[in-house]
Amino acid sequence: MPLTTDPLDVLDEVYGDLASTTRRGDAILNLLPLPVLQVDGRNMIVDANVAAEAFFQMSRSTMRRNGLADLLPFGSPVISLVDEARRRGGSMNEYRVDIGTPRIGSERIVDIFVAPAGEADPHIVLLLQERTIAEKIDRQLTHRGAARSVGAMGSMLAHEIKNPLSGIRGAAQLLESSVSDQDRTLTRLICDETDRIVKLVDRFEHFADGRPVEREPVNIHAVLEHVRRLAGTGFARHIRLAEAYDPSLPPVYANRDQLIQVFLNLVKNAAEAIGPDALDGEIELTTAFRPGVRLSVPGSTERVSLPLEFCVRDNGPGVPSDLIRNLFDPFVTTKASGSGLGLALVAKIVGDHGGVVECESLPRRTTFRVLMPMHSARDGRAPDIER
Repeated sequence: MPLTTDPLDVLDEVYGDLASTTRRGDAILNLLPLPVLQVDGRNMIVDANVAAEAFFQMSRSTMRRNGLADLLPFGSPVISLVDEARRRGGSMNEYRVDIGTPRIGSERIVDIFVAPAGEADPHIVLLLQERTIAEKIDRQLTHRGAARSVGAMGSMLAHEIKNPLSGIRGAAQLLESSVSDQDRTLTRLICDETDRIVKLVDRFEHFADGRPVEREPVNIHAVLEHVRRLAGTGFARHIRLAEAYDPSLPPVYANRDQLIQVFLNLVKNAAEAIGPDALDGEIELTTAFRPGVRLSVPGSTERVSLPLEFCVRDNGPGVPSDLIRNLFDPFVTTKASGSGLGLALVAKIVGDHGGVVECESLPRRTTFRVLMPMHSARDGRAPDIER
């Protein structure tokens, strides 16, 4: 007697394979570091991967209740690009499109790739590739070049200016003992102004230090807590200092004293941006593990992973848009009495550590983000991370 197969068993097997294939497809999409969306014939979102959730700061279930136009700025060319791809039945690309919104940031430049999900299928798949990452890296190299230029100038200033200033100050001190009380005010002014110029030249000399940075495994939370205590008892005592730390973060491979200098500078800038009269001023320090960011080391084929993210966020008025791109260049400052060297020094120190620093600014939400390499054992093993 021939064997018979129950049709229901066949259907179970077929749909089981289909479900398994679908799960594998979802897993692959979620592994992609780039945002991927799928929209239907009415441009309603039907699916999104994990990277898209992070990019749009919205869960997949929430996105499914929205149309593509709800995620994009008004009049975005992305809508017409999707419609054109659907009409032609082929893939379309567009480069350097700004899809920034108040939710995801004022300037988010992306390359967009769209394609039909299949023949005669109205569904369209969109893939976004953010351009700002590459452009940020380019700016980091510019910041480092500017820092080196300031370093060379610092060495020259130290040699050509500090020695004559020492003679001027000595002469003023000699005069001070033989002049009237009224004239002594003038000699004191000469000494004070000479000391001020020497301090400025000393700050330039920080850029001229080309020695390798002495580094070791550093607990970033201990550094941030030290900075927090200094700020809370000094220049930021009128401001609420909050923190959101990832306790499982591995050590950062860095120089502890220089990290304190970096974050003390960033927190002080945030406090000055908020101002002394703010009633609701807040500075938030955050740490997180962000795999996927890698940086090419100049003069080498080596690529360094920068998974450690440290942020200083404030609710001040924000950085003017015309300054944001050059904020880490020497002599660029938003303060009337500022020298414009503080953030340039931050960029140099972070760059010397093989990291990057960037600023994103909106009114009442300015974020300075530092990405750094983590410590690895001598045999190249990274420490275990409890997630």
